[in-house]
Amino acid sequence: MVAAMTSVEAKSTTDSELDAIFRPIFDRIAEGALAREIDRSLPYEEAGWLREAKFGALRVPVEFGGYGVTVRQLFRLLIELAAAESNLPQALRVHFSFVEDQLLAEPGPQRERWLRALAEGTLVGNAITEPGVGAADRYQTALTAKGDQLVLNGVKYYSTGSLYADHILVAADRDGERVSILVDADAEGVTQHDDWDGFGQRLTASGTTEFVDVPVAADRVLGPGYGGAGATYATSYLQLVQLAVLAGIARRAERDTRAWVAARTRVYSHSAGAIPREDPLVQQVIGRLSAAAFAAEASVLAVADVLDRALDNGAKNEEDLVAAELAATQAQISVIDLVLPATTQLFEVGGASVVSERLRLDRHWRNARTISVHNPVIQKAKAIGDHLLNGADLPFAWNAGERKPSA
Repeated sequence: MVAAMTSVEAKSTTDSELDAIFRPIFDRIAEGALAREIDRSLPYEEAGWLREAKFGALRVPVEFGGYGVTVRQLFRLLIELAAAESNLPQALRVHFSFVEDQLLAEPGPQRERWLRALAEGTLVGNAITEPGVGAADRYQTALTAKGDQLVLNGVKYYSTGSLYADHILVAADRDGERVSILVDADAEGVTQHDDWDGFGQRLTASGTTEFVDVPVAADRVLGPGYGGAGATYATSYLQLVQLAVLAGIARRAERDTRAWVAARTRVYSHSAGAIPREDPLVQQVIGRLSAAAFAAEASVLAVADVLDRALDNGAKNEEDLVAAELAATQAQISVIDLVLPATTQLFEVGGASVVSERLRLDRHWRNARTISVHNPVIQKAKAIGDHLLNGADLPFAWNAGERKPSA
């Protein structure tokens, strides 16, 4: 049964084993985060460290060469990675969804081939959204026949993570139907641009990808594309990666602010303490930052538990999928409401010195604000209310295209 195949194998990796492998890597990544932000230097080398350690294979079963971890274990590590470098978990967001799709696939040679490739370090990026179009039912990117082969043509934006990836998951139209296509990142006719101009999450490689007569083998057409009707695990899963990034940002913001306060000796003449770290008002700010980081992480892990149940059941039970979607949507509102104020309040610990470009503490707010506008929270709050009051469908992926068909 698929459910049995998608659940974590009897042999899996413990939290302590994972920490021994990945915490030293996260520490190395964190060391250069500020310099990368200042220089706008994409973390190619750091992504390579993760690849070498098989971070992308966390959910791949041990029998195929992965770590066989639970969804909760994965998201705990994504929060830690986000605290080290918030751009990297976002860059890997679609990669981990691709891994789940392989876990949920019917057993067979193709499933095993991809799982083993993922265990060897293969990374997958994405090219789903199109500039100026947005909705999945209006994609202009097309897969068509040219002679005796299939070719892909189109332009995508928000191609998050693709510059770090071996393959790009592309959503396209094929004779009026949406399909997912896996294209080699270095294939002839693929051109990627680092032209993402957002004021936050600048190093996610979320820019433009162009496809010009890119040859596509038949086995790289993977099935229906993003935006199909019905309940899916993917919407809540992809949203939860964003929330893990926010939780990691909150953790790093608290650490950076605490370190700055602890080393500072200058105080206001009317300060309540002899040095900043002894000022009860400053202590209160640090306490609130710490509480926000704790609560954001707890929310993410609570949703991960719900997703674990849904995926262990093969992502076939609609009740489980609705529960995961509702939990992720509720968490989105609460986590954003925690992290955005916290990354603003941190500036209360000092005067003009705290806004030094050398510190770049503003990056925490800029990054959090950028993550928070994905899937606007005002739409999610309305969706929860409509669901609870009127039994309306929650915003699964089909909301990105046509409405869900009536029964």
